[in-house]
Amino acid sequence: MNEREYQHFYDRVGAWNGWDFSKVKCKSEGAAWELFHEVAKRCTKSDLLLDIGTGGGETLLSVADAVLLAVGIDNSEGMMKVAHANAEASGKTNVRMMLMDTADIRFPDSFFNVASCRHAPFHAQEVARVLAKDGLFLTQQVSEEDKLNLKQAFRRGQSFGTPDGTLKHRYITELREAGFTEIQSFEYDSQEYYETFEDLLFVLKHTPIIPGFGEEEQDYLLLDHFIAKNTTSKGIMTNSKRFAIIARK
Repeated sequence: MNEREYQHFYDRVGAWNGWDFSKVKCKSEGAAWELFHEVAKRCTKSDLLLDIGTGGGETLLSVADAVLLAVGIDNSEGMMKVAHANAEASGKTNVRMMLMDTADIRFPDSFFNVASCRHAPFHAQEVARVLAKDGLFLTQQVSEEDKLNLKQAFRRGQSFGTPDGTLKHRYITELREAGFTEIQSFEYDSQEYYETFEDLLFVLKHTPIIPGFGEEEQDYLLLDHFIAKNTTSKGIMTNSKRFAIIARK
């Protein structure tokens, strides 16, 4: 899936669902952190928070009470429609959702105290520009070996065949070149157990884990074989591999 195909997919998912997976029944064992819990812990009530690639804004809204102003930006019109609806329904008056290219963040230099980015691309130079001195950036990203047994079963998938750690090392290098200091990185590889076929199917249809899932004739047969092989007493097993970076300007 190239960048243009991913953007089309992301827009389509945004119009359907936002980036809301709260109804998916899945248990995780071994997840070492939750990004927005870490964001909230590091914010003060006087801070301005920027969330890059906010999707439907669900996670940003969950921590909005921790800051003076929370701004979510996304370059998908479909996602932004959902984000505006979610913000209005929340009743929170200190949240703004804005359609914006993350490579061209239309805010003044040094405007924000904290920036976050979960499972979305970011441009380190732009993040550095809009963060104030001593500002903090926290990001969580999907590692190349995420859902590895699923990708192996389909013989294709997001970042399949790319050495694990490639994206993490690239982002660390870009952040260092943008002037960030005190750069820390963390990883976890947890087990995930999906309760039903429908739960796993929802994820496959609403994420790019297996690009174009359902478009190839054998996809559902491969999924049946995967489920038969990986069903345990806890559910249908795969893995969730993530890395996080915390960087100070």
